Amino acid sequence: MGISIFIYSIRDRVEEFATFGYPGIFLIALLANATVFLPAPGIAVVFAMGSIFHPLGVGLAAGTGGALGELSGYLAGVSGQAVVERSHIYQQVHPWVEKFGPWTIMVLSAIPNPVFDLAGVAAGAVKMPLWQFLLFCWFGQLIKMTFFAYSGAYSLTWLVNFIQP
Repeated sequence: MGISIFIYSIRDRVEEFATFGYPGIFLIALLANATVFLPAPGIAVVFAMGSIFHPLGVGLAAGTGGALGELSGYLAGVSGQAVVERSHIYQQVHPWVEKFGPWTIMVLSAIPNPVFDLAGVAAGAVKMPLWQFLLFCWFGQLIKMTFFAYSGAYSLTWLVNFIQP
């Protein structure tokens, strides 16, 4: 409900994003997911765009951009220059990535959480094949982004009807 109110309050600016269509949604998701540990409003934009464009197309564009954006964490893990390896959360995520590999990547990328950046670093550190990381990350992102796009498509309409008498 809170995200619905936020998106409704910035609805005029969201329409600016709509002028770029699906490529704009792809780019926003790519950039939002390329930031490691910095919150970016990618999901909020996907939520709003679901009410303007077809939600499945929004989910596909955002899921693809999001998966490619997550390469930043993976590449940090491959290079061995990730400073997060000593963090408590990383120590919890790393064994899951080692044991369950791409399935961990899929599940963690399908749910909104700040831990996924660490899972991407761990996937790179354990030398998970790039194609596996991208495929399973893409599938998880596709699930998450499509869910938010459809949620936006239905909840914004409901919210407008609720607010306006």
